[in-house]
Amino acid sequence: MQSSSTSGVQVWGVAGLLLAVSDALAARFSSVAVRGELSGFSRASSGHCYFTLKDAQGGNAGLRCAMFRRAAMLMAFNPQDGQQVELRGRLAVYEARGELQMVVESMQRVGAGALYEEFLRLKARLEAEGLFDAVRKRPLPAYPRRLVVVTSASGAAIHDVLTTLARRAPHVHVVLVPTLVQGAQAPEAIVRALALANAVDEADAILLCRGGGSLEDLWSFNDERVVRAVRASGLPVVCGVGHETDVTLADLAADLRAPTPTAAAELAAPERAALLQGLGLRAELLERRVQRRLDGAAQMLDTLALRLHRPAQRLRIEQGRLETLAQRHHAALSRALERQRLALGHRAQRVAQAGGAMRARHADRLQAQAARLAALDPRRVLARGYAWVENDDGQAIVSAHSLLPGQSMRAVWADGRATARVTEVEVEPGSPPPSKKRRTP
Repeated sequence: MQSSSTSGVQVWGVAGLLLAVSDALAARFSSVAVRGELSGFSRASSGHCYFTLKDAQGGNAGLRCAMFRRAAMLMAFNPQDGQQVELRGRLAVYEARGELQMVVESMQRVGAGALYEEFLRLKARLEAEGLFDAVRKRPLPAYPRRLVVVTSASGAAIHDVLTTLARRAPHVHVVLVPTLVQGAQAPEAIVRALALANAVDEADAILLCRGGGSLEDLWSFNDERVVRAVRASGLPVVCGVGHETDVTLADLAADLRAPTPTAAAELAAPERAALLQGLGLRAELLERRVQRRLDGAAQMLDTLALRLHRPAQRLRIEQGRLETLAQRHHAALSRALERQRLALGHRAQRVAQAGGAMRARHADRLQAQAARLAALDPRRVLARGYAWVENDDGQAIVSAHSLLPGQSMRAVWADGRATARVTEVEVEPGSPPPSKKRRTP
């Protein structure tokens, strides 16, 4: 609503002013295109997208934008902050907050060069993680019986794959897991389809296919989520996306890259005619080898039959062998006995020699001990004119200090003894008395 004051100045209500400005913008900017950098991009549960478009030259200018679900579903890529984009739509006023905003009808990346640069950056990062390593590639089954095709149910790729498999390998069972292959929702759909493909019973491999297109059209197969799902697949994956010159990150992560969907089908399943031809050649080779074995066995059987016809000759041969073995055994036994006899003789001789030497050594030792014993015999000393003097108790008297006048004693010579009595004792001056210890003779 609007009114006029006494001074003639037009006064607006807030809603009326915003409506008037919105009508003016709609009349002046009903269709605009603007280029800038995405900032604060978010997607609501309703499917609507909200973000700010910043000045591409790095200025402070910013434009609030809203992209409703219908238009967001048509995007061929997944928008992220920092991307350079070109928007087409119309300017309007968001009346609830009185803010200028752009209602976006379409969004595209700015130039193929920027998109390719993003491709190279993502490729380098995933390659550094080892997702494209050749050692992680798995071989395809040589003779698959069930293949799972992940692609659009209405595209040309499924037609090419089915036609190729029907022509080359009609015995292979094909299971289709349909999915989106283009648009912002495609990456998430492809990831779900790969999970379903891995759950198919008795499946041998997965064919991930799509027809040709621009870099933007094929961008879903460069999405990081799709690349990681391909690498994490429990079944081997053959990726045939686009034409021969198109290379996506999903191709690099797959176990085998095919230039086209048709080539993917050809690589995944060998041609039935070639397999039958190979089986025929192997059957012929097996038949020839079996025949050779049969011929050899027949010749051996004939030889054995001839031997059975002459048992007496066989017995004579065996008897001769037994006699030869007996002679060899007797000769070997005789030689062994002779060796043992000679060894026993040598040992007896060595024992006799050792015994004689031992007896001689013992005799010499006995003689030496006897000589030492004879040298210590006191009778030999007595034989030289000495006498042994002892008291009545048989103790030797070795000193005059132990004698007393009137004491009896005995003197022992080599040829006899005599008893005497002491009449007088004379001790040499200064001689020490003997110890009390007496030695017995």
